[in-house]
Amino acid sequence: MEVKFKPDLQAKLDELATETGRPTDELVEDVVAGYFDELARTRDTLNSRYDDLKSGRVKPISRDEVVAHFREKSDAARRTPPGS
Repeated sequence: MEVKFKPDLQAKLDELATETGRPTDELVEDVVAGYFDELARTRDTLNSRYDDLKSGRVKPISRDEVVAHFREKSDAARRTPPGS
């Protein structure tokens, strides 16, 4: 498969290939493989979290609770003198 990159990205890829002594196609293959690994980990995490919610192991937090939590945290930070 042939992939075309914009000139600025191609220049970065060529520079990295020169610095590392690795062919550009090998670098691109590593990046794509890493992307798919990360995507799979993210998908596993999301599935696990969904399963936790569905089973009742964890309870969802309402929007109002989240907003209140961060407002309290922000107010506390404003009350704390700098350097404390």
